[in-house]
Amino acid sequence: MPNFTEIKPELFEQSPFKLIGKDWMLITAQKDKKVNTMTASWGGFGVMWGKNVAYIVLRPQRYTKEFIDSSDTFSLSFLDNSFKTTLTYLGTKSGRDEDKITNSKLTVLHTEDIPYFEEANVAILCKKLYAQDYKPECFVAPELIEKWYPEVDYHTLYIAEIQKILIRE
Repeated sequence: MPNFTEIKPELFEQSPFKLIGKDWMLITAQKDKKVNTMTASWGGFGVMWGKNVAYIVLRPQRYTKEFIDSSDTFSLSFLDNSFKTTLTYLGTKSGRDEDKITNSKLTVLHTEDIPYFEEANVAILCKKLYAQDYKPECFVAPELIEKWYPEVDYHTLYIAEIQKILIRE
């Protein structure tokens, strides 16, 4: 089992643009003792309401959304590039149809009942603070609707306080 060291969010120096946009992340939550995850490449980190936060967005049809909605917590796991095929698989298959975590051969760990992955280089444990559905009338740049929402499946935005950042030793 790998050793993880907890660091303060202020000491986290990795680029969110690279981690999320290029390397991708696994958004993971638990519902009724079952864990589900999905790959995502949209989101970010910042400060809101005087707290260090992460934000993610999920489309309504994603099975992981049911897990996020039913839990107060979730994790963001970042794996190295050797897992890119696994991340692609976890982003294209649904946990409704198969046990994709078992099939991926990743190992679920828990800290304070928040699931994340043993294979992660970074695991960010989060507690939900806010959720809101995107609304078409709120887009200042309407071309985004045409490009990203032809199915009218607007994301839900979640803002969560970062509880812990675990770095692989």
